[in-house]
Amino acid sequence: MGLNIFQRRRILKGANYLELTPVRTQAFEIDDDRKVVLLVPKFSNKKLSNFLIPKGKPTHFKIHFDELGSATWLTIDDKMNVNQLCMLLSEKFGEQIHPVYERVTKFLTLMYEQRYITFKELSDAEKRLRNT
Repeated sequence: MGLNIFQRRRILKGANYLELTPVRTQAFEIDDDRKVVLLVPKFSNKKLSNFLIPKGKPTHFKIHFDELGSATWLTIDDKMNVNQLCMLLSEKFGEQIHPVYERVTKFLTLMYEQRYITFKELSDAEKRLRNT
């Protein structure tokens, strides 16, 4: 069973946020406006999904990002830490994204709490909490 939102917040609170490396865990597509659309399954259990969702109906919810959210999502490459990501976005968007650290960390926190991303450095802490 996965961690609840409070457990995930506690793990994140004890970390040096700017040194964390975000990793996407959710499928996505890019729409005609070049913005990210997350594809979130309606059910995590594939058999249940096949049983409950009529044929021809969407099996995913679609979450549409704005320009800054899309740019942040697409910048995540599983190698750059949050600090590097913020610097890159600041160069690209200038004043439009300021205060960059607050905006990006708030966005990434929301994505982490909803399980759309994780952080490489937190996987061990998450595993320990799941096993207790």
